[in-house]
Amino acid sequence: MLYMIYSEDAANSLAQRLATRPAHLARLEQLKAENKLFVAGPLPAIDSNDPGSAGFTGSLVIAEFASLEQAQSWADADPYLAAGVYVKSTVKPFKKVLP
Repeated sequence: MLYMIYSEDAANSLAQRLATRPAHLARLEQLKAENKLFVAGPLPAIDSNDPGSAGFTGSLVIAEFASLEQAQSWADADPYLAAGVYVKSTVKPFKKVLP
């Protein structure tokens, strides 16, 4: 089943986000290699694909996991959480309807 992982950034965490990005992306690349990643990306703090110093307000990942517990465990192990980039992650089942 697909699960949505919505993570919220801490204020002024852009430096930590940039420093931790390689480890964060490595986990997403692993999901992609396993053909389990549906979509992933950050949420710019301003209306721009490149928010610069404004940074990001969080991230969204939609991926396939065997259970809600497994999805939550994966989210809890995110390097961004350990580095203080994320203040919390919300994990919920996701049902794709369109397109």
